[in-house]
Amino acid sequence: MTDHKVAIVTDSTADLPAQLVKSRGITVVPLTLHFEGRSLLDGVEIRPSEFYRKLPKATTHPTTSQPSPGRFAETYAELLANHSAVVSIHISEKLSGTYASAVQGAEMTDPQRVHVIDSQLVSMSLGLITLAAAEMAAQSNATAESVTKRLNDMRDHVQTYFSVATLEFLRRGGRIGRASALLGSVLQVKPVLCIRDGLVTPLERVRTFDRALNRIVELTREVDRGKGLCVIVGHADAEADAERVARELEPFAETLMIQPLGPVVGAHAGPGVVGVGCYSADILPLGIKPAASARTPA
Repeated sequence: MTDHKVAIVTDSTADLPAQLVKSRGITVVPLTLHFEGRSLLDGVEIRPSEFYRKLPKATTHPTTSQPSPGRFAETYAELLANHSAVVSIHISEKLSGTYASAVQGAEMTDPQRVHVIDSQLVSMSLGLITLAAAEMAAQSNATAESVTKRLNDMRDHVQTYFSVATLEFLRRGGRIGRASALLGSVLQVKPVLCIRDGLVTPLERVRTFDRALNRIVELTREVDRGKGLCVIVGHADAEADAERVARELEPFAETLMIQPLGPVVGAHAGPGVVGVGCYSADILPLGIKPAASARTPA
C-alpha cells in the first residue's frame, strides 16, 4: 500500500505491466473477455500470449463486457479505508460502458471522494495518463481535485496513432467509429488511425503496412515540444514491428515502453495492430527510461 492520500484506479484496457502498476500504487479493475465459451478476467485469467495464440483457431468472435458497478464500489470502498480520495480513470465512454459503470460504483460508495474521469482514450494512451496520475498523486500536496484538473487539462495533449492489419475486428466489435468510411475500399490500403474525441478516427491511407508504421513514427515525433516524448508502443502479437517503431522513437523518448495489447483491446483491434500513445514530456516527465523498457513477458 502506498502512503499517497489519493488512490489511482484504472481498468485493464490501460494495458500496463503488473509490476509497474504495483510499484506505482495503481489499482486495476479488469474487464471480462468472453471467449470460446468461457468468461475470463482480462489480464488476470487470460494473458495476451495465450489469447493471440488461440485467436486464429477461435470458432466465434470474442466479445467483452465492462466490470459491474458493484465491482467498482467494492474497489473504491477498500481504497477509501486507507486514502482520503480516489481518482478513477477509464477507457473512452464512447468505446465501452466501463466509465458509466465506474460512475455508478462511485455513487454506491462516496461520490464526494471518488472522482471518475472519462479519459477519452484507450490502451497505450490510457496507460500513459494513468501513470501520469500516479505521478501527480505521489506529490505531497496532491488532492483529488488537483489531480482531476491536471488530468483533464492534459487529456487533449495525449495522442494515439495506430494501424490495424484488418478493419474486420473493429467492425465486428462495433468499435469502428469514423473509420467505417474506410470499409469496402477496393484498393489494398492500410489505414493510419487515431483516437479523436474518444472515437476511432481515420487520419490517412497508405499503400503498405510498412508506410503506415513510418507515418506513426513521424506523427509521434511531431508531438515533441523539445523536452522529449513519453511513449508507450503497443502491439497485438506484432512484437517485431513494435520493436522497430520503438527503436526509431528511442532517440526522442524521455519515457519508452513496449507493451502487448491485452485480450480485451486485442479482441476489438485484432492481431497485427501496432500503435503508440504519446505526449510531450514537458507536460509531466515519467522517468521510465528506454533502457528500462517494460518488455514484459506476456
